[in-house]
Amino acid sequence: MNLHAIRAIYRFEMARTRRTLLQSIVSPVISTSLYFVVFGSAIGSRISEIDGISYGAFIVPGLIMLSLLTQSLSNASFGIYFPKFTGTIYELLSAPVSYLEIVVSYVGAAATKSIILGLIILATAGLFVPLQIQHPLWMILFLLLTTVTFSLLGFIIGIWADNFEKLQLVPLLIVTPLTFLGGSFYSVNMLPPFWRTVTLFNPVVYLISGFRWSFYGVADFDVRVSLAMTLAFLAVFVATVAWIFKTGYRLKS
Repeated sequence: MNLHAIRAIYRFEMARTRRTLLQSIVSPVISTSLYFVVFGSAIGSRISEIDGISYGAFIVPGLIMLSLLTQSLSNASFGIYFPKFTGTIYELLSAPVSYLEIVVSYVGAAATKSIILGLIILATAGLFVPLQIQHPLWMILFLLLTTVTFSLLGFIIGIWADNFEKLQLVPLLIVTPLTFLGGSFYSVNMLPPFWRTVTLFNPVVYLISGFRWSFYGVADFDVRVSLAMTLAFLAVFVATVAWIFKTGYRLKS
């Protein structure tokens, strides 16, 4: 494996984050802090507890997951789309760099950015509500798996998109609504039976449930189910990326 090539692409993508610090880090942290103020303070004052957890603390895992999903998608999709837009993707494809090394570089950089952002938001949340992490290793595992999985999805979107509008299509119209409807601000058990059944078809609900379990030991679904669903998403996206490079979809035309 060409570690020099991986390091070069990875460092280039990380340098872009430093150049766009306000957009990449500061803006998401401020937006999430506003969620804490509005939902944690305003609405939280009217909702005492959910599953024995104060409402302000209950929404922390969901808000972190919301930021992780959106930022992983946007970082990875823009990272691979911009070389397509400028035409430098052909130089990258003709260089002595394997497809695996390209994916590891771009996805690794996007996942790293999202993890840093998630940890900053976690630290910020501690300023608003009392936090506890009962299963820190599980929390780190879900953090890593989620960022890598959705960075792969963002990589796929970046290759599929042929304009900047399409880069925002999936995150805005699909992922963000699924996250809001996936138990970020409420427990699935609070829903009527019909809507609880409908929620079972929302893949994001399993991610949020497992991540919340790592904090407080309570979840809407068994943590093993959440882990299995996360690994299933990861396998699907890995297979999709492999198919893209095998067929040259949106890369060789």
